[in-house]
Amino acid sequence: MKIDIQDTGLYLRKIEYSDTENVVRWRNSDAVRTHFIDQRLFTKESHEGWLKNYVETGKVEQFIICIPKDASDEANLESYLPVGSVYIRDIDRTHNKAEYGIFIGEDWARGRGVGSKCAKLMVSHCFETLHLHRLFLRVHADNLQAIKSYEKAGFVQEAYLHDDVYVNGEYKDIVLMAVINPND
Repeated sequence: MKIDIQDTGLYLRKIEYSDTENVVRWRNSDAVRTHFIDQRLFTKESHEGWLKNYVETGKVEQFIICIPKDASDEANLESYLPVGSVYIRDIDRTHNKAEYGIFIGEDWARGRGVGSKCAKLMVSHCFETLHLHRLFLRVHADNLQAIKSYEKAGFVQEAYLHDDVYVNGEYKDIVLMAVINPND
């Protein structure tokens, strides 16, 4: 059973089809898209296909990141604004691992610690609720802000992959990071 996740100043709710317009807008923005390995533009149809073929089948757990409009109104979940998405994909129950991904879509929400807090919440969810052993991610090596955020959540660098992906006419280095469930 998939549940919503809440912590002080942050609410992660299950993604819905009604989020498609925001997700497409966020994911297609240069500020977000340039940090992804797959930089193809999203469409309404491609996103709805993702929801149907991956989220609904349990291959992906995806949440919308919501933060309160006003810190004094944290108790009222109706007052929270959607600002991005966080997910785990390629959930592998044989080896108890999954790949982590996140994007903060709203410009004004970046640089406020939202990504680090989301990563910590998702690590906890993956280990305590889903009983995964390993959570990993891939990040562009030049995305130092993201790497720092992931480190705050407990991820450590496992590998540095030179010229691993071909993006916009050039090869890019990728850092592979992971966190292992300390209770296993």
